[in-house]
Amino acid sequence: MEQYKQEFVDFMLESKVLKFGDFTLKSGRKSPFFMNAGGYVTGYQLKKLGEYYAHAIVNTYGKDFDVLFGPAYKGIPLAVVTAIALHDHYGMEVRYCSDRKEEKDHGADKGSFLGSKLQDGDRVIMIEDVTTSGKSMEETVPKVRGAAHVEIVGLMVSLNRNEKGKGNKTALTEVSELYGFPTAAIVSMPEVIEYLESKNALEPALKERIDAYYAQYGATE
Repeated sequence: MEQYKQEFVDFMLESKVLKFGDFTLKSGRKSPFFMNAGGYVTGYQLKKLGEYYAHAIVNTYGKDFDVLFGPAYKGIPLAVVTAIALHDHYGMEVRYCSDRKEEKDHGADKGSFLGSKLQDGDRVIMIEDVTTSGKSMEETVPKVRGAAHVEIVGLMVSLNRNEKGKGNKTALTEVSELYGFPTAAIVSMPEVIEYLESKNALEPALKERIDAYYAQYGATE
């Protein structure tokens, strides 16, 4: 596993964003682990998070894109801090855009979006925290494609839980197949587990619970 992925796992744990225990997900599943990107709250954490996203995006999709689109609400700070990191570390000048939950009908910035307006010909990277069901993409992809004639280059999330979405494939795979653009994550949960095992940082009882969870909810691809 690449060095930056190992560092990102440590960063998630240090920031108490990735936790192990007993959690009930929105889907109703009982999970032994949980990732909450809302836990990144300090200037240092947000700066580092943007750097990890920037590294993963450039490593996966290259530099040929114009806009980072972060779905409201958690995607808004993700798009902002990643745009800053792309400028500071890669010399890239990309714009950020996010949707509004409620359309603004007054002022100079009225409309359905925050940040930059989407323009015909824009190449867009979608950015999210974690995709479990793909529901947010159902809401935002039509908005993005309806705003201008754009090309969605791909989606980047921080963690791929590698569990079943609506069928037997991961939500990221389902999103890719449904909308026709590639999807990726900074790191996947199997990579997290492999890394922690290599450090002897995963208790056997917890590993058994994780294995049982994936036996029931693990995706085929």
